[in-house]
Amino acid sequence: MVAIRPLPKIWMNGRFVDWDQAQVHVLTHGLHYGYAVFEGIRSFTTSRGGAVFRLREHIERFLDSAKIYRMEMPYSVDELVKACAELVRVNGVPETYLRPIAFSGYGQMGLDPRGAPLNVAIANWVWGPYLGVEGATKGVRAMVSSWARVDARSMPPQAKCASNYANGILAKMEAQAGGYDEAILLNSIGMVAEGPGENIFRIKDNIVSTPPASSGILRGITRDTLFKFVADEGLTFHRTDFTREELFTADELLFTGTAAGVTPIRDVDGRPIGQGRFPITSRLQALYEDAVHGRAPKYEKWLTYVD
Repeated sequence: MVAIRPLPKIWMNGRFVDWDQAQVHVLTHGLHYGYAVFEGIRSFTTSRGGAVFRLREHIERFLDSAKIYRMEMPYSVDELVKACAELVRVNGVPETYLRPIAFSGYGQMGLDPRGAPLNVAIANWVWGPYLGVEGATKGVRAMVSSWARVDARSMPPQAKCASNYANGILAKMEAQAGGYDEAILLNSIGMVAEGPGENIFRIKDNIVSTPPASSGILRGITRDTLFKFVADEGLTFHRTDFTREELFTADELLFTGTAAGVTPIRDVDGRPIGQGRFPITSRLQALYEDAVHGRAPKYEKWLTYVD
């Protein structure tokens, strides 16, 4: 469990409010029915002050999620980008995690959310690596979950919707109850999909692969970032399905995500992965750290400076 450190202000429906005053009613529609979409974004310390990584892409995905769920978002991409940057600046801490969320508010119960107002908020807080500092260096232990990833015929995996994450919660708790750090979910036809809150990559014979969007994953922003790194490093890359047993026979496995960063996986279901070393993962991890902290001019276009 990674504790959070709150900061003074939260942006809520167009204005800054004190952290303790950002409250909702117990009959908030989104609380009861999971009708909420959100994003996870990080800001980092750079030589030019605080900077948010791939902010516009995150906010565009945020609005895409809202569109899929028929939410009429009252703010534009530009307005939300500005609000995120201002929040980091106002709270005065450059290295934070940001959580934009849109949810159906108080005023209507029952499944139809249209009688409830749509609330939009952005919070940020100090939050360390999601899978732990040690996990980022030594790798994490994972298990293949008994819970299948939600199917696109039931719920849209491409929308980052709160209700989807009940699926991940079940998998995460199952893994931790079994003594593992994280879960890996298969999809409805038994192919590898993703972690509860991360995408997954496999490396075998210097070929990097990851499941395609059709496998039921969320298209991760960090996942997309690694596509660029892999191409720039001249590595062979495939978007392809792979099986549970192909996890066990990989040379390297890694999770990617805004919360998790780039994190190696050292064993799956008790089976050690490869030789216990992560040479390609470590290269990609170093590129990611340089990019987010403004040390790689090639990737500076991904940074939104807040000062």
